[in-house]
Amino acid sequence: MDWLSIGRNIKKKRLAKSWKQATLAERVDLSECYVGMIERGEKVPKLETLVHIVNALDSTSDEILEGVLNRGYEVRMSEYIKLIGNLPKEEQNEIFEVLDVMLKHRRKRKK
Repeated sequence: MDWLSIGRNIKKKRLAKSWKQATLAERVDLSECYVGMIERGEKVPKLETLVHIVNALDSTSDEILEGVLNRGYEVRMSEYIKLIGNLPKEEQNEIFEVLDVMLKHRRKRKK
C-alpha cells in the first residue's frame, strides 16, 4: 500500500479547503502531529480514522486512494473533465489541441 500517496491526497484535499493541519486534526479528534505523520506516509491510520478524515474533507475514498486503486486514473480523468469544463471554450480547444498532438505523437512512437 502506498501510504505516501494517500497522505499526499489527504494533504491536497486539506489545502484545497485552505485548512491547516490543526484544523483537520481538530475536526477528526487527532493530534496535529499525527495528521502530519499520516500526510507524510509515516503512520497508517485505522480504517475508522481514515473514514473520519475523508468525511471531514468532504471527499470520497476514490479521491484519497487515487494513486493506489487500479482504476485510480478514472478519478483523475473525471477531475480533469470538471476543470476543463469550467474553462472558456477557447481555452478548452487549446487543451484539446495539445492532447491531440500528444496522442498523435504517442501513436507514432508505438509503430
